Amino acid sequence: MELDGGLTLGDVRAVMAGEHRVTLAAAARRRVAANRAYVETLVAEGRTVYGVTTGFGRFATTTIPTSDVEELQHNLLRSHAIGVGAPVSRDVVRAMLLLRAQSLALGASGVRPELIDALLAMLNADVVPVVPCQGSVGASGDLAPLAHLALPLIGEGEAEYRGVVLDGATALARAGLAPIALAAKEGLALINGTQLMAAYLVSAVARAEALQRIADIAAAMSIEGLMGSH
Repeated sequence: MELDGGLTLGDVRAVMAGEHRVTLAAAARRRVAANRAYVETLVAEGRTVYGVTTGFGRFATTTIPTSDVEELQHNLLRSHAIGVGAPVSRDVVRAMLLLRAQSLALGASGVRPELIDALLAMLNADVVPVVPCQGSVGASGDLAPLAHLALPLIGEGEAEYRGVVLDGATALARAGLAPIALAAKEGLALINGTQLMAAYLVSAVARAEALQRIADIAAAMSIEGLMGSH
């Protein structure tokens, strides 16, 4: 399956069940690369852009030297990975990976195509990040869950691989993958979304449809068993 910026519920369910490998479509790759080139131009020109050449929140007026841009993005993931509670189920986390990649593939987030490739490589290798179930801030975004989702990309956090929970770097290595170093804007792009909520919604819709089918079958069989009137 190719990501071109659009998904159906069936696509997401299939990936949740491990039925498809996913790649970035050529058109989406070109779109993402063009947007990324603009971000790199802003950085090269020393323009003041929130979260790219500045800090975050109360540090929005603090200018970040070009030499520290990569560390800024890594620290953003580390500082937001403060979720608690039981791990989210692996099928929902697989949906999160797909939906986050799909959102970035729209070409409006300023990331490199290589970052999307890295997300999809984890998904295709079934390296499933450990994401605590509590920590979202609702309408402001699934900041903490998405930080946990993204940490294994840089070789940190935890991920499950072949039924074993490992540190992020080890999980990647066992799957034949390598960590990626984040560039300007990419840490912000990874956590600024609502993919935990969306993944749970897909799961809930799938369960609701299954329950509806079961209810219809149960009602029909009951009528037959009771020799009821149509």
